[in-house]
Amino acid sequence: MAGPLNGIRVIELTTMITGSLCGQMLADMGADSIKIEKKEGGDMFRSWRGGTYSAQFGAYNRNKRSMTLDIRSDEGREILLKLVETADVLVENFRPGVMKRLKLSVEELRERNPKLIYCSISGFGEDGPYEKRPAYDAVAQSLSGIASLFVDPETPQTTGPTISDNITGINACYGIMAALFERERGGPPRSISVNMLESSIWFLPDPFANLTQQDIQPSPTSRSEASQSHAMRCSDGKLMAVHISSQEKFWQGVTGALGVEHMRDDPRYADRMSRIAHYFDMTAEFKKAAIEQPRAYWVPRLEEADVPYAPINTLPDVFDDPQVKHLDTFFEVEHPEEGKQTFSRRAVYIDGSRDDQPMNPPPQLGEHTDEVLVELGVDADTMKALRDKGVV
Repeated sequence: MAGPLNGIRVIELTTMITGSLCGQMLADMGADSIKIEKKEGGDMFRSWRGGTYSAQFGAYNRNKRSMTLDIRSDEGREILLKLVETADVLVENFRPGVMKRLKLSVEELRERNPKLIYCSISGFGEDGPYEKRPAYDAVAQSLSGIASLFVDPETPQTTGPTISDNITGINACYGIMAALFERERGGPPRSISVNMLESSIWFLPDPFANLTQQDIQPSPTSRSEASQSHAMRCSDGKLMAVHISSQEKFWQGVTGALGVEHMRDDPRYADRMSRIAHYFDMTAEFKKAAIEQPRAYWVPRLEEADVPYAPINTLPDVFDDPQVKHLDTFFEVEHPEEGKQTFSRRAVYIDGSRDDQPMNPPPQLGEHTDEVLVELGVDADTMKALRDKGVV
């Protein structure tokens, strides 16, 4: 079954996360995503923990084809331009100015393909005082304010997964999909520009709204206080969380389930605003109750009381979660040389199904170079000459 982007060809000049995730999302929808890599080493993520096929590379590069190509050489640039002639989209995440230096500016690319949609991903935008600075996830998280909502200023330590990288890739895909839709309706080909700094700020609509409209100063716990979210350790050392939100029935339910009904008569918790004001007193009482019993004791009580709750799963726990297993979230693929790998399916269902999602393993470095060259009409002798020169 073909995905909704079947027939769309994407050329990726990408490395690491932002552009690679964008290309993978398009490939998961059926696009033919061709990743152009350096012959020596390829995408830097390939060798993240040694070798050329790391888990980090695999996480962002399934369902793609890999082609090695020296785009700095005249022959390599010409091959890329021939490939661009067949493409719908080109996405790159070089620093600003690199594509122009390579004589691959959007104007030069559109001389070969006037209908090409071009997507550029940068750290801070196409110009400005930070234009030339290198950017990684921790940089964008910090500059945008995201990190201030996680980092304890007394004992600062970055934690958690990549956020800015991922949401930038998602925004790039979002822009490309809109441009493809407009082009299909007869609109012009668009040049899409996405940067990590603004993608990260975009990810924080409510903290900025609270600050600018209600002068609520953000902190690592401000969302937890307002949403009435609590994490607790049980007597067996296992963790769980509840999220009371704004409905009174959830307050009634959690106090009953945890056996702390006396809190209902405490004036500190008389209404939602009072509970927000006394959040730390409240969460201390919840923690004191939870530690008295194992998690298996609390789960059915919270379930019966219809409280929004969940065990705080470790990543290994997630695979065994009943709902995750029911959704068939994970799938395995086998690369003929690299072996078995496990990935999560795309999160988007179409007509109640994800059967149209390709399930191909990430490619080895240059695995599809010859295949793509044949599609471009390159004969065997020319292919050998290009290989001898180190172009492919």
